[in-house]
Order: sequence, then structure tokens, then C-alpha cells
Amino acid sequence: MIPALLDPPPVDRDTARELARRELEKPVYQRDKPSWLERTLERLAEWLRDLFSHAQAPNAKGGGAEGWISIAVIILLVIAAVALVFWLMRGGRNRRSSKNEALLDDEPSTSSDHRTEAERLAAAGEWPGAIRERLRAMARNLEERAILSPRPGRTADELATEAGMALPELADDLRTAVRIFDDVWYGDRPGSADEYARVTAVDERLRSTKPKSLDDAELLPADGWSSRW
Repeated sequence: MIPALLDPPPVDRDTARELARRELEKPVYQRDKPSWLERTLERLAEWLRDLFSHAQAPNAKGGGAEGWISIAVIILLVIAAVALVFWLMRGGRNRRSSKNEALLDDEPSTSSDHRTEAERLAAAGEWPGAIRERLRAMARNLEERAILSPRPGRTADELATEAGMALPELADDLRTAVRIFDDVWYGDRPGSADEYARVTAVDERLRSTKPKSLDDAELLPADGWSSRW
């Protein structure tokens, strides 16, 4: 004789709640659950909607002080947003962003001064500054030797162009040195010991060269002879 099937015992409320919780914890249900970021953005959007809703009619019945507080909060948010954008723009823009910046300033200096400062910066691993000082040493050296006339406002690119005309055998080296300088000084690259060494090598070659000055180039006689050197 087959025993009669017994009816399952009734499920009380606590048991049903526990069974439902276990069921909902299964991965199949968690896949469609909003992420914490989505939940945060949704709460923020809801808060902003409420804020603007109260701010639209601060004098309306039931609005009162809450409406004016909402307006004040919105103003503060706008100010904060503008300040953030301004800060990001300034932070994202290189403080040395203008390639029209003069390579040499108006302060008296010698090529030796700039080389000493370059070595100091290089020893500290401050490659952009060290490379810049080496290029400044080249510019000042060219002026000291009357290869180039002192000219306020001369940029690094102009230095490469003008010095390359006076020193055609070093024109490519000068352009390479200026390109390295542009990359680290204007391009936010960290620079390296190798790049500093390459610029230093150009400086050394420049010091050992005795060219015709750029300013006297137009005064050369037809046979190209000059008594300057």
C-alpha cells in the first residue's frame, strides 16, 4: 500500500523572507542590479531635480527659506564648477606653454654662468631646466663671440635658424638641440640624462667652432675672403 503523501508544513513569514533573500542573492539576479556608481549618479540627479524644483519658486507657498537655500546652493555649485574648470585649464596647460618666450632674459649673464647652472640642475636630475640652461649657454656664447648680435626676445627656434646660417656645419645639431629643448620645456616631457648629454655635446662642438659672424656675412667680398678670423 502506497503511503499517502503528506502536505508540506506551512511556511511562516520569517522563513519566507529568508527564502526570498537567498533567492535574490543568486548571481542571475545580481547581473541587472545597478552599480554603486549608477546608484550614486541617480541619487545626485534626484537631489539636483529637487534643488532646482525648490529654487524655481522660493516665495511660493511651502517654499519659504528652503527655496532661497536652494538658490544659494545652486550659486555655490556654479561658482565651484567655474573654479574647477579654470583650475583644470591652468593645470592642464604647461606653465611654459609659449614657444615665443625669449630664451635669454634681460639679466646680465655669461655663458659660463649658464653652464654652471646647467650642471647644478643636471646633478639634481632636473633635466628640463638643465637642458634650457645649456641652450642659454649656447645663445650667450654666440653673442659673446659676436657670431650673433645680442637681440632681446630671441626664441630658441630663432636661435637655431640664425645660428644655423652662421654655422651651417652645425645647423642640424642646433636644430636637434632645440627640438629636445622644445620637447622637455614646452611639451611636458621629463627629459633624461641622455638628452642632456646630447645638448651638451652640441654646446661643446659650438665652443670649438670659429665661424664667420652672421652680421658680417653680407660684407664679404666677392672672393669670400675676410680678415675677421
